Amino acid sequence: MNRRTAVLPVLAAGLLTPLLTGCGTEKGGSAGGDAIVVGTTDHFAVGKNKPAPFDPAAAYDIAAWGVMRNTFQTLLRLPRTGTSPVPDAAECAFSDAADQQYSCTLREGQTFSNGHALDAEDVAFSLRRLKRINHKGGPAVLFSNLDRVETDGKNQVSFHLKKPDATFPYKLTTPAAAIVDSQTYPADSLTKGGELTGSGPYALDSIDGKSAVLTRNPHYKGRVKLHNSKIELRFFDSAAGMEKALEAGDIDVMGRTISPGQVGRLAEAQGNGIELVEQPGQEIRYLAFDTDDGTAGKKAVRRAMAQLIDRKKIVRDAYDRSAEPLYSIVPAGLPAHRNSFFNKYGNPSKAAAERTLRSAGIDKPVKLTLTYTTDHYGDATAKEFAVLKQQLNDSGLFDVQTKGVKWDEFRPAATDGKYQVWGYGWYPDFPDADNFVAPFFAKDNFLGSPYTNHEIRDKLVPQTRSQPQRAATTGAFGRAQNIVAEDVPVLPLWQGKQYLAARDDITGVEWALNSSSVLQLWELGRGRTD
Repeated sequence: MNRRTAVLPVLAAGLLTPLLTGCGTEKGGSAGGDAIVVGTTDHFAVGKNKPAPFDPAAAYDIAAWGVMRNTFQTLLRLPRTGTSPVPDAAECAFSDAADQQYSCTLREGQTFSNGHALDAEDVAFSLRRLKRINHKGGPAVLFSNLDRVETDGKNQVSFHLKKPDATFPYKLTTPAAAIVDSQTYPADSLTKGGELTGSGPYALDSIDGKSAVLTRNPHYKGRVKLHNSKIELRFFDSAAGMEKALEAGDIDVMGRTISPGQVGRLAEAQGNGIELVEQPGQEIRYLAFDTDDGTAGKKAVRRAMAQLIDRKKIVRDAYDRSAEPLYSIVPAGLPAHRNSFFNKYGNPSKAAAERTLRSAGIDKPVKLTLTYTTDHYGDATAKEFAVLKQQLNDSGLFDVQTKGVKWDEFRPAATDGKYQVWGYGWYPDFPDADNFVAPFFAKDNFLGSPYTNHEIRDKLVPQTRSQPQRAATTGAFGRAQNIVAEDVPVLPLWQGKQYLAARDDITGVEWALNSSSVLQLWELGRGRTD
């Protein structure tokens, strides 16, 4: 078994650009043949809390977006290499000097997978619908700065912003801006069930509790080149079961989520026709706090936790060093990253944490419950929270209990403020520090957090969005990170790497994960290129 490490340059916006090492090039692989079977531990059950897992007005998690990026089309998309959005359904540009009006010209003759024509009214309908529904915990927060959408004929659409926003083109690359069929989707409510109608590279052919089948969309007229004609996403209850299926040849690619122990085994084993690809990633994990809670709402409690938690031990004991300690809400690899938590709190110190609690008049041990999801971020999450519990309780300053909850219950409960402290992961919507600051601290933030900092919300975020040259935002984003370290409304823990394992006749694996850790299934092909 071979391990291929894609050594990536640090780019202006941290976009992943892998070096090819013997796998598929853009011309490699086959666009025909049998379905390429991709294993995943994600599941897409339709239920009370998730009536429409693939509705762009509601879906805001990496699992759903992994399907949606391949089946819906957006006006722009992130490129294979580089950092600037490129055309897909349209050619777009700012049409004023203030970066407050953004205009797009759609390509002629585009249609949805059901054969309905796609035009500017569908684009306007999609964004208006997103904002009108404004689903709690959904992606509408990305477009809170959008004032109105106007159309001119069938191919012209303009977006008018409340304030300048140089990141607006990036937001149009996300599934939040997916173009939906105005003849199919309700204007004021979510769809029901797991079906979807898009104009992307694939159509969702079928889905049940065991798998989803995506077939080439013959109506797609965007810029993506497909290297296969069919993908089967096969759902597994555990990473261990997925690994066995890969070794047996029952699946071709092992995707989310590869556990830390598996990384070591896959890297060390030799000669059984499987390769492991490793890339830097921008996935982060952190603790979120209910800042209105009687205990977690006390700043001294949160600061004491920041002074006690040993990130290096979490990475070592729970993740077998397959991740890196993180000391900021903005990950390393982005130009604006600053180690604000380490700069403020230094190495873990029981004495410092005890002084913090004593100065605030807080009795010890501090009782808290830390809640995590058991089935969304991988098998190591439970171990991570066991390590956190041990670190806090061994200090004698805390009396922490942990609780595991399934994702379908966990996500809405967290958004509704049902937990004192809870664990979340974040995969960036686009590669810019804005996406690690604004969604967390905007007025209608996706966390549902009551925490408010007007300097971040009303000054720093607008200031950074008025900068077309993103390197010029480093100072303002640095200040925002320092404020987060001061107030600790969230507590960053670690930053992940990206892994895919595949049978060695599968090409394009190096290109199949984008900077948001979302699978670009069109890159996968079958057939050796050497």
